[in-house]
Amino acid sequence: MALPELTQEERMAALEKAQDMRRARADLRAQLKKGEVTLEEVLNRDDPVVARMKVSYLLQSMPRVGKVKAEKIMKEIGINESRRVQGLGKRQRQALLAHFQDS
Repeated sequence: MALPELTQEERMAALEKAQDMRRARADLRAQLKKGEVTLEEVLNRDDPVVARMKVSYLLQSMPRVGKVKAEKIMKEIGINESRRVQGLGKRQRQALLAHFQDS
């Protein structure tokens, strides 16, 4: 399938939207890392920034969780490495919350 031809204005608008999403994701990750928001608050948000974020990227934003630990947690719970937050099932969300409440 061919990509649609975009005008210069459409291209600039798309680039601006992408930049805004990256900025919002970075702000959210910083808040999570500092403990300003909880994982539960993030998972309960009805926000396209959160919905489109990969679960591994979200977990790596948690304090004391790096790439290896995030992969281990996801494997234990049964979350595919390419899963996005919007694709998590109810049980997977509950298991993630339980894991971090026990920690």
